[in-house]
Amino acid sequence: VLCDLPGVGANLQDHPALPVAYECTQPVSLASAESIANLIRYMAFKTGPLTSNVGEAGGFVKTSASRPTPDVQYHFAPGYFIEHGFQQVKEHAYSIIPTLIRPNSRGRITLLSSNPPDAPLIHANYFADPRDTQAVVEGLRIARAIAETNAFAKYRKRELCPGPGIKNDEKSLIAHIEKYAQTLYHPVGTCKMGPARDKLAVVDSELRVHGVEGLRVVDASIMPIVPGGNTNAPTIMVAEKAADLIKGGPRKAQQEPVLSQTLA
Repeated sequence: VLCDLPGVGANLQDHPALPVAYECTQPVSLASAESIANLIRYMAFKTGPLTSNVGEAGGFVKTSASRPTPDVQYHFAPGYFIEHGFQQVKEHAYSIIPTLIRPNSRGRITLLSSNPPDAPLIHANYFADPRDTQAVVEGLRIARAIAETNAFAKYRKRELCPGPGIKNDEKSLIAHIEKYAQTLYHPVGTCKMGPARDKLAVVDSELRVHGVEGLRVVDASIMPIVPGGNTNAPTIMVAEKAADLIKGGPRKAQQEPVLSQTLA
């Protein structure tokens, strides 16, 4: 061990998502997109279902009026997005996917052993905080309410997931969460940025690892808190900022500002 930083691997955050899927009455989903005809159509004319980005629409909502900012993000997909797409149906279908974007739960990544090729142990710890469960329960109810609006009437056939057997009561929806929750692939936070006095901080404001010379971390793991939305653009900006810092050459670490007792 060259530097003991207990924050390495801690503070893991992610955006868990839940499926709400419906069979579609019209052949307008991506169920038949993967065909030779559609491939030729895309290659020749850049038209057809293969031009879809899959996440065709989205939105942000507050699951409670007391929330200062939206806590659930919706992804609308013209397909059957269950178990990361491995569970499939032959029918045309669409999904409305409530995603928790401000989780209170924290997980951790740790080493399995001292053997580098061994895969790490990842404990996502989703829904450890009951506030997260409650937010997603409300997010599922809102998704169903959206699906029942007149705008979907000519496309809506039957609810495939959670399905008619899962009612809107809290107990039933929690059972659905326990069975179908999945990641939206937005893990962050395991090398969080912060001052050296923060025992869980791994890098400083210029992404330099505390206590190690000549080492930076440049990825989404430096984010102290997961963004309230997709992490792609923020991660690109972290990399752009790091590139500017690296091109600027080595600089002496600035002394951390000391807050007065009044400010603290």
